[in-house]
Amino acid sequence: MHVAVAIVGFRNTDDIIRCLEALAASDHRDFEVVICENGGPEAYDRLIGAIPAALAGGQPVRAVLAPGNLGFAGGVNVCLKETPDADAWWILNPDTAPPPRAMAALVEKLEGGNRDAVGGPLYLGNGTVQSYGGVWQGWAARAVSIGHGGSQSAPIDAGAIERRQNYLNGASMLVGRRFLEKAGLMREDYFLYCEEVEWCLRAQTLGLRLGFAPEAVVLHYQGTTTGAGGRVADRSRISVYLGERNKMLLTRDRYPARLPVAFAATLVLIASRYGRARAWKQMGHALAGAWAGLLNRRGPPPA
Repeated sequence: MHVAVAIVGFRNTDDIIRCLEALAASDHRDFEVVICENGGPEAYDRLIGAIPAALAGGQPVRAVLAPGNLGFAGGVNVCLKETPDADAWWILNPDTAPPPRAMAALVEKLEGGNRDAVGGPLYLGNGTVQSYGGVWQGWAARAVSIGHGGSQSAPIDAGAIERRQNYLNGASMLVGRRFLEKAGLMREDYFLYCEEVEWCLRAQTLGLRLGFAPEAVVLHYQGTTTGAGGRVADRSRISVYLGERNKMLLTRDRYPARLPVAFAATLVLIASRYGRARAWKQMGHALAGAWAGLLNRRGPPPA
């Protein structure tokens, strides 16, 4: 199976180089890498001056300059369109370091049949679980990461995760050709956050199935470009605003009848989360984002 590894960058060449070094050791050898640089011509020039034309195993690496900042979904879509002959596409964050077994485990699960997209365990640098997959709670407009905060050494019940999850984490997800042909591309009007959740929910309404590969472990240095990692009070305006806005957009797009209840639940969750942390500035960004989503405002965030 020929895999196209799709990476979206934004002025983070060092992250991408680290990710490429990890990919070079991959046990699965039949792949190529395409990087969409969203950060403008100067960032693109730095990137192409730093990355190799091919990895040590001969796998080609190339970068594409986006015509402006397209956001995560737009950058992923560029990568998908640039590699139409691939058998599967591994959407991989640049701030990740997959060990050698990860890609092979995803491919084996996808090739095993009856699965159209596959995820695996994501771990943070402190050894805790970021996500084994996720559950979207429609009435609360809330994404819940399965296993979040647990120990990396804890046993994994792969079957239970597959039965429970209804979306895959966009930092590492392998989608097959059938998934792409039936579900189509990611929604670019989300710009950043929740686009993989909407993609997976949309795919499942079309009869497509999600899988979980427990050996497809990936280390994620979370939030290096968006400011989404770390303490609540340190989160950037764009990550808070878009995170809340896009929960409302996803609800509007997938479960429109639930929007009034979901908006009310979101206000309660915002007050609880940011109030507890005394993150008043972030609370303001969150409320602005939720209101923008309720009003159906889409695309890049306001300057």
